[in-house]
Amino acid sequence: MYGVVTMPYSVREGINIFLDGFIPTENLRFREESLSFKMMEQVEELIIDKTRHYQYPSMTKTMGGFKLTVEAGSFTDSEIVVMLGENGTGKTTFVRLLAGVLTPDVESDKMELAVSLKPQTISPKFPGTVRMLLLKQIKQAFMHAQFQSDVMKPMNLDNIMDQEVKTLSGGELQRVAIVLALGKPNVSVYLLDEPSSFLDSEQRIIASKVIKRFILHAKKTAFVIEHDFIMATYLADRVIVFEGAPAISATATPPQSLLSGMNRFLASLEITFRRDPTNFRPRVNKRNSIKDREQKTSRSCFHILIH
Repeated sequence: MYGVVTMPYSVREGINIFLDGFIPTENLRFREESLSFKMMEQVEELIIDKTRHYQYPSMTKTMGGFKLTVEAGSFTDSEIVVMLGENGTGKTTFVRLLAGVLTPDVESDKMELAVSLKPQTISPKFPGTVRMLLLKQIKQAFMHAQFQSDVMKPMNLDNIMDQEVKTLSGGELQRVAIVLALGKPNVSVYLLDEPSSFLDSEQRIIASKVIKRFILHAKKTAFVIEHDFIMATYLADRVIVFEGAPAISATATPPQSLLSGMNRFLASLEITFRRDPTNFRPRVNKRNSIKDREQKTSRSCFHILIH
């Protein structure tokens, strides 16, 4: 094994070299493929046939001094809905309502969905190895060749398969938790609370691709809470925006298009994004820069590039 330390680069150039996986000054490729943030990777993603439609009712949930109001919404299969909002605006509360872990203030509003939940906090309590855990919890998926190739192999669990679950690092636990959530049988909706936590930048991109590919091919639905903006924009087909006063009261909008939802969310934060021309990654505009003022004037805080 060996490594190369380069001379310092500018922030933009250094990030782009890392994403490209190639150091031009050293003529060294350290990753087989470049990492890109194109919104659509394959034509097949544009022609997915969405056959199943679901609805959830308007509801409220009061917890201590906080009240969440959820506006009624609908979703389809082969769709990922990302939840956007500041901390303390009820995103995890909404996920737990969908999962049936919490009951709405009016119990008749409770939904009956077959869900798989990856919680925000992961506790490594299982007394055994990763292999034993997977065989116990998701044996059917674990033994399936396509799940192995589409999920387990890219999530790189092979090298930790015989480690004790209690000894795993935060990133290793997160990868195992994502695989467990996606492998649960007889599920229509997957609820993933902060799947990027503890993952490094490369693992986040890989996890995003795994989740998106799985949801499309399995014709399922995912609701995802994600604070990593790059990961959120890559995953989202539509978004739910959480607005209000953190820890006091908030409202969850119905699912809306990625473009309108992102613009609504970013406008509330007074932030604008542009796309890097090299790899299309979102980049924050400097506040009050020419680009920032132009985009705010045109009410276009966020752009989508489809290639």
